[in-house]
Amino acid sequence: MVAADVNKWLGSNHILRGVDMSVEAGEIVCVLGPSGSGKSTLLRCINGLESIESGVISVDGDRVGFKTHRGQLYEHTEREAARMRRRIGMVFQHFNLFNHMTALQNVTYGPRHVLGISRAEANKLGLDALNKVGLGLKKDSYPAQLSGGQQQRVAIARALAMKPQLMLFDEPTSALDPELVGDVLAVMKRVAEEGMTMIIVTHEIAFAREVADRVVFMDEGRIIESGTAAEVLDNPTNERTANFLRHVK
Repeated sequence: MVAADVNKWLGSNHILRGVDMSVEAGEIVCVLGPSGSGKSTLLRCINGLESIESGVISVDGDRVGFKTHRGQLYEHTEREAARMRRRIGMVFQHFNLFNHMTALQNVTYGPRHVLGISRAEANKLGLDALNKVGLGLKKDSYPAQLSGGQQQRVAIARALAMKPQLMLFDEPTSALDPELVGDVLAVMKRVAEEGMTMIIVTHEIAFAREVADRVVFMDEGRIIESGTAAEVLDNPTNERTANFLRHVK
């Protein structure tokens, strides 16, 4: 994934201000920063859920939101945008599960209706994904019968079942009770160990220290520091980063 000079406005609010960031295949990047710094908006722009006013975002060489035809740049149709999003899994703060569907039905909905695979194949894929997050025995449970941590793990399984090239996590533990956070982070660690490319917006400093190949710190719509976890978390060069870490550690 490459973001080059990305700018995003919401009305008169300049949300992203010339963001430059690249993520290599298999790399895990944790994005830190205060509320309102543009972290979640950046993920939504990478996934094509929000458009950008200027700059370029590309995933595996393909530009997000646009295509080039005979030298001319055209905005993606909704079908083309959906096709692009298939390659990018996203896990949100809130689980966004279908309450009337079981865990397995939630996980297999995308493979069946977006990828067009058979029910039998989707069920096998879905059960494999649920087993990966430790919830194979909960396949027939509805969201209301699951804890918040279990629901978030189903949401991770749902994203993995689409076989994405890139996984985006938008503060996936922020809506959970503290005692439920550990199980979700453990699942994310297993996904990371399997070589998935991941961009994770998080306030979990210990988790970032353990899994991140690189840590990025954002403030007021800009990336103001980037480096290894040891560099950014233990020896930040920017006073804004240092002040933030003093308050969240």
